[in-house]
Amino acid sequence: MKYFLIAGEKSGDLHAGNLSVAIKKKKPQVQLMGWGGAEMEQAGVEIRQNYKDLAFMGLDFLSSIGKLRKLFKACKEQILEFQPVALILVDYSGFNLRIARWAKKKGIPVFYYIAPKTWAWNSLRNKSIRKNVNWLLAILPFEEDYFSSKGIKTSYVGNPLVERINDFKPDQSFKDSLPQEFSHVVALLPGSRAKEVQRMADQMKVLAKKFDDVLFVIAGVSDLEKSQYGYFGCLRNCEVVYDKTYDLLAIADAAVVTSGTATLETALFDVPQVVVYKTSGLTYFLAKNLIRVKFISLVNLIMDKEVVNELIQEEFTTTNLYTALHGLIEDTKIKEKQLVSYQKLKVILGDKKASNEAAKIILNEQFI
Repeated sequence: MKYFLIAGEKSGDLHAGNLSVAIKKKKPQVQLMGWGGAEMEQAGVEIRQNYKDLAFMGLDFLSSIGKLRKLFKACKEQILEFQPVALILVDYSGFNLRIARWAKKKGIPVFYYIAPKTWAWNSLRNKSIRKNVNWLLAILPFEEDYFSSKGIKTSYVGNPLVERINDFKPDQSFKDSLPQEFSHVVALLPGSRAKEVQRMADQMKVLAKKFDDVLFVIAGVSDLEKSQYGYFGCLRNCEVVYDKTYDLLAIADAAVVTSGTATLETALFDVPQVVVYKTSGLTYFLAKNLIRVKFISLVNLIMDKEVVNELIQEEFTTTNLYTALHGLIEDTKIKEKQLVSYQKLKVILGDKKASNEAAKIILNEQFI
């Protein structure tokens, strides 16, 4: 039995890697080939194209149409040569939905793991998903009802972050490696893009001086140049650590988090947080008119109410951030209210191991 997987980003490679491990454990004889990275390769997938070669498919999309066509052609040829029983597409909807449409015409079944966020924007894609995807494997609890209501066969398999964080073993020496003269540790999770890091740095110029007794620890990522974090190192009560986000969250008293997956990770570590986000005026204007959800953080979206404070665009000021963060550190009632909501969030997410549940569905479904 053969499966061809496609993951086009670092996070997709991680989730596809875990899924591949689960598939191999259940059926060691299964052959896996695909597009991805080191995580998938380590899990036993024969990698035919590294996801890093797909990075151009962002702002420079129009100037790279020629390369894009060559990649589609190569991908299709490799799939036909491999003759898989089904495709497993992981996130990365811009590329993967096009492949799904082609696969439908070729009679190749498609599993889609980590659903496109059509509940937030571009709902027209639901028609393509309904027509071309045999089974959607969702990782957010509300997605099963949403996609099912659109006529799409969908199963909520659990959230892979729950599995990952439950399996995480913190480095016991991490806290001792930080300066010890501060009463509180606040994690700063500025995101993985240079502009996001810069916007957080702009706020820290004032904010750090307002919290003399707080150590701010920035979760840096090694994918960015270390110079991007240079300003933080100039502040007395700021430290930068690289690729240690989970170790940091394991010891943090509170957190300031740029909106994204990290908001859910922070909640699963039971760290009170304030969520921030700021982009260019034009991008924000377009997003505000296209996106149809009440909240931007996954915590609030899943709970369908404001659990964590969101400071978006004009509201993301040093004054507002100071007020929100001060409340999380000093006001026990504010902190406890968030922590109680986090426990309810965990119940909603459930304790399913997403990779195992997804593998079970994929291997049990007989298309041949």
